[in-house]
Amino acid sequence: MVGAAVRLLRGSRLLTGNVPTCLSSWNIPPHVLKYSQSKASLNLSNNGLSSVPLQTFTKEELMIKNSVKKFAQQQIAPLVSTMDKNSEMDKSIIQGLFQQGLMGVEVDTKYGGTGASFFTSVLVIEELAKVDASVAVLCDIQNTLINKLIGKHGTEEQQATYLTQLTSEKVGSFCLSEAGAGSDSFALKTRADKNGDYYVINGSKLWISNAEYAGLFLVMANADPAMGYKGITCFLVDRDTEGLHIGKPENKMGLRASSTCPLTFENVKVPETNILGQVGHGYKYAIGGLNEGRIGIAAQMLGVAQGCFDYTIPYIKERVQFGKRIFDFQSLQHQVAHVATQLEAARLLTYNSARLVEAGRPFIKEASMAKYYASEIAGLVTSKCIDWMGGVGYTKNYPVEKFFRDAKIGTIYEGTSNIQLSTIARSIDAEY
Repeated sequence: MVGAAVRLLRGSRLLTGNVPTCLSSWNIPPHVLKYSQSKASLNLSNNGLSSVPLQTFTKEELMIKNSVKKFAQQQIAPLVSTMDKNSEMDKSIIQGLFQQGLMGVEVDTKYGGTGASFFTSVLVIEELAKVDASVAVLCDIQNTLINKLIGKHGTEEQQATYLTQLTSEKVGSFCLSEAGAGSDSFALKTRADKNGDYYVINGSKLWISNAEYAGLFLVMANADPAMGYKGITCFLVDRDTEGLHIGKPENKMGLRASSTCPLTFENVKVPETNILGQVGHGYKYAIGGLNEGRIGIAAQMLGVAQGCFDYTIPYIKERVQFGKRIFDFQSLQHQVAHVATQLEAARLLTYNSARLVEAGRPFIKEASMAKYYASEIAGLVTSKCIDWMGGVGYTKNYPVEKFFRDAKIGTIYEGTSNIQLSTIARSIDAEY
C-alpha cells in the first residue's frame, strides 16, 4: 500500500509548473480547502472503536489524495476549457490516469493495480472532480463499477486477462440503460440467445458512458426472457467484436469531455467463457455495483461543488463594491456559511458511506443519502457561486458556469434523486 502511494507521489514529482497565486480565468485558486486540511490518522482507539474524525486519513490515503490533487491541477486543469469546448477527452489525460495508477485503485498489485482501498477511490474521484467532472466520471466508472464487478465475480482467468488490461491501457464501459429501461433498468430488451458454446447478443443501449474510447464493455442482456429480470446476465464484450456498433456521442449540456454514446448489437457472438459470474445473476451484480457506484457519484458531485466553491471564494474576497469587499456584506456571509455547511454535510455523508463499505457493514441507505444530498447541493452550490461572481460567473471565460452545467447530471444518472429517496424510504420502512 505504501509502495503504491509512493509510486503515485514519484509520478507527481515529474510534473512541472506551479499553481497560480492569483485568480484568473480557468486557473485553480491557491488556498483551496484551507479550512478543512486533512491530517494522517494516528490510529487512536477507545475500547476497540475508532476515535478519529471522518476526515482523518491514513498516511497512504493522504499521500495518494495529495498526489492526485497535483496531477489534476498541473495536467488536467490547463486542458479543461478546450476539452469542454471540443466535447472530447484529451488522450494525454487518459494516459496520465493510467500512468498515475488511478485506473486500478483497488485492484490487486499482481494485476498491476495500486492495491488501495475503496475509500481511496472515493478520495481520488473527489479530487479529480474539483478540476473536471468528466475526468472524474471516467475514473469513477473504471474503479467503482468495472474493476469492482470483475474483481468480485470474475474467474481467475477473466481477472488475469481483463484486470491487467484495465489497470494499464484499457478503459471499461458499463452497459445497462436502454430506450425503455432507464430508472426501470430491469425492463431491458437486449437479448442473449445461446448457440452452442456462444451467446448471440441483439439489441441496443443508450447513455453509455466511456463508450467512445472503451476497450471493454460489461453488457447486461437477458439470456432467458421467460424468467423476466432473473434472466439478465452480464457479458464481457471486447470492442473489436463483430456486430458491436458504437454510435455518435451525445451533445450534452455538461460532462462534455466524457463520451456518452448509443450502442447497437447485431448478432454479436460472445463465448460462454465471457459470462461474468453466473447466468441470470446480472441483475444482482448491477444492483450491487450501482449501490457502491452511487458513493462514487456522491464523491464526484462533492468535488464539483467544492471545486466551484474554492474558485469563487477568493474572488468575492477581492471584489470591491460600495467601498468594501463584497464578502464583508452580512447577507453574502450568511449565504457562504450556509453553503459551506451543506458542503461539510455532503462530505461527511459520502465519507461515512465509504467507510461503511470498507467495514463490511450495511450501507445502501447511507449510500443513497450521500448520492442524493451531494447531487442536490452540487446544483445549489454552483448556482450560488455564479450569483456571487455576477456577470463574469456567467461567461465561459471562467470555469464556474461549467461547474454548474456539470453538476446537473448528478440528480439524473446512477439513480435519479427520486430513486434515491425511494431507496431511503424503503430502508426506513424496514428498520421500524
